[in-house]
Amino acid sequence: MTLDRLAPAIFVLLWSTGWVVAKFGAIVSEPLTFLSIRYFTAAVLFGGLCLASGVSWPRDGRTVLHALVSGAFLHGLYLGAVWWAIGEGVPAALSSIIAALQPLMTALAAPFVIGERLSLRQKLGLGLGFLGVLLAVLPKFFGAEAAEMPASAIVVNMLGMAAVTYGTIYQKQHLQKGDIRAIATLQYIGALAVTFPFALGLESLHVDFGLAFLALLAWSVLGISMGAILLLLYLIRRGQVSRAASLIYLVPPIAALQAAAIFGEELTVPMILGTAIVVAGVYLTNRKDVAPAE
Repeated sequence: MTLDRLAPAIFVLLWSTGWVVAKFGAIVSEPLTFLSIRYFTAAVLFGGLCLASGVSWPRDGRTVLHALVSGAFLHGLYLGAVWWAIGEGVPAALSSIIAALQPLMTALAAPFVIGERLSLRQKLGLGLGFLGVLLAVLPKFFGAEAAEMPASAIVVNMLGMAAVTYGTIYQKQHLQKGDIRAIATLQYIGALAVTFPFALGLESLHVDFGLAFLALLAWSVLGISMGAILLLLYLIRRGQVSRAASLIYLVPPIAALQAAAIFGEELTVPMILGTAIVVAGVYLTNRKDVAPAE
């Protein structure tokens, strides 16, 4: 099988683990502090990979600036908002559904920003995906957690969704050229430049250094920040931005499966049914049209 076929599935599996990491990360470190360390480590490792591989760095100042800005939105503002909101008490299920609004927002904005047209089938697929996510996590809204959710944290979580939506489109607009590894290095520098000042202003920079922290950091950097992000950048560059964004719909149901396996959270019928609908929606959005026979 080619990378084009395998990349979406691998990306979803890697990216979905971020919710588990966020939940564990709150135990060993403050969220923005953890993310700052993660971005710094990822930038250093990516930079070393680029040097070892002889990667050609962007020589155009505008390309460097675009990479820094896209990283600030895709990683810094997005994950910073999500992790901070979870740390403030927003349940992971609610946070995931807010993040799952991104494909819908991207699909709605793409025609106006980059002139990308969606077929009727793609629109149907996006709608099905959104419906599936709603069905999977809606029961969480009626538990005891619902009354304890801070409004300010929910707003910040929604701003994070808006940031990654804009970052995805910005990436498609301005970063079609250049080595992906070099671009990723610059993006994490941009993410660090945004996240660390917030960590200084809002947190005490407390970290419980130990085996648990090192394991979480290793997976966050190698599995998610490097593995998943390289695949996401590859998908954005190879296909339509709305098709790449639609993969985010698969993350909440798979994250729920991981939470059930690791934390013993209950798997409900709505979650299982919602997952099936999500899969159908993503298939419709990503399926390539077959050229008519001549």
